[in-house]
Amino acid sequence: MLIRIVRLSFNSEHVEEFLNNFEINKSKIRNFKGCEKLELLRDKNHENVFFTYSYWNSDVDLENYRNSELFASVWAKTKILFNDKPQAWSVERLVEM
Repeated sequence: MLIRIVRLSFNSEHVEEFLNNFEINKSKIRNFKGCEKLELLRDKNHENVFFTYSYWNSDVDLENYRNSELFASVWAKTKILFNDKPQAWSVERLVEM
């Protein structure tokens, strides 16, 4: 399993727009082939900073999503709201207790 972590920082006035777009698309993303779980987290100290954790069966599944029409449409509406460059990591779980 691959876990994709993305840090997103928005202008404060765009937070609601981001949250609305996420609400509209979260089920589509979660139900995309190969996605097993999707989480949205908010930084406790910075209300305009969010993290998405998406859990994928394989690198291929994530790449298929990243090359999809769904990703293109979600990303187009999201990237214009940023106040900082997004950061992303692909990680594998080594231990879970």
